[in-house]
Amino acid sequence: MELKRVVVTGLGALTPIGNNIEEYWDGLINGKSGCAPITYFDAEKFKTKFACEIKDFDPLQHFDRKEARKLDKFAQYALVSSDEAIKDAGFNLDEVDKFRVGVIWGAGIGGIETFQDEVINFNEGDGTPRFNPFFIPKMIADIAPGNISIKHGFMGPNYTTVSACASAANAIIDALNYVRLGQCDIIVTGGSEAAITKAGVGGFNAMHALSTRNESPETASRPFDATRDGFVLGEGAGALILEEYEHAKKRGAKIYAEVVGGGMSSDAYHMTAPHPEGIGVERVMINCLENAGLKPEDVDTINTHGTSTPLGDVAELKAITKVFGDHAKDININSTKSMTGHLLGAAGAIEAIASILAMKHGIVPPTINHTTVDENIDPSLNLTLNKAQKRDIKVALSNTFGFGGHNACVLFKRLEE
Repeated sequence: MELKRVVVTGLGALTPIGNNIEEYWDGLINGKSGCAPITYFDAEKFKTKFACEIKDFDPLQHFDRKEARKLDKFAQYALVSSDEAIKDAGFNLDEVDKFRVGVIWGAGIGGIETFQDEVINFNEGDGTPRFNPFFIPKMIADIAPGNISIKHGFMGPNYTTVSACASAANAIIDALNYVRLGQCDIIVTGGSEAAITKAGVGGFNAMHALSTRNESPETASRPFDATRDGFVLGEGAGALILEEYEHAKKRGAKIYAEVVGGGMSSDAYHMTAPHPEGIGVERVMINCLENAGLKPEDVDTINTHGTSTPLGDVAELKAITKVFGDHAKDININSTKSMTGHLLGAAGAIEAIASILAMKHGIVPPTINHTTVDENIDPSLNLTLNKAQKRDIKVALSNTFGFGGHNACVLFKRLEE
């Protein structure tokens, strides 16, 4: 069968450097750090005392008090970002066939704050099981797309992808395939996460995954820098509207980009560490290029997973050099996690959005906080260090990888009529 073309017609974002698409993009191109001391709880006794929190977010500006109490923050973020994307896409909710509109959403953890608080409250009690009746529906990872579909009456496919930090990218790939195969006209996709909690920070600290640069939080996320010491925990959400091209064209929709391919692979190596030679990462990019029918030399930019961990950054760049060969030095490579921190299950969504906006505006956001060259990284690579660079972009690739060895890669292309 002939596959349908799939385009992006709406975007929404809630990030540590901007609470909507306009603010997010402004933060990206200006190299804004979203990192600061943690305000959500007293982190004095934690190894890491900082994170990339959402700023100036009041749920009561978006939900009434009763509704807000029923929603974990990760679900609130999902609803806010998806509302922005749906509005941006401009389709008439009364005119679309809602049986052909789905919601496929990524979340690596889900309602960890709800789970944490309920268990703490129970443990501090007398042993009588007094749990909030909304405990389970607030916590479960699939409740975000459930709430989006309920709010808007979307009755197509509805589920959550869970693959750690690759979750949102996997959601986008699934959405791409549903529309490609003609099973849906529109899919609301993306991801959300809200893990800046005692359990989240404490858990990642216990496995030595987080930076402990407490003396300079705003510079702690420093992908590719020789002095990097771990990732910075972030939170938020990103939403994309994927739509069948003819459906979008018929209604005169604004089109940001075409989604031309998605690739997946597994490291099959270690629970948390990447393969040192980046074999799985190499394979996921090859799979993505083949799925899109593109050649390595077609790619102009790569938004890397680039978490700022000593092992991960080197392995990913090795894989890029292997896949793209001599062309690798002509690609603008960057890591927007240097600004947003690592949004875990939402990372693939906000980084796909960054890739799409870079293509739209002809500007590649920088990798900030780079001060010291790493001798293990090929110096001929253009890592877009510290300052945004203008670039005519026709094809952009976005990488995301997750604990468990999950690798996902998405390719976007400037629309050609």
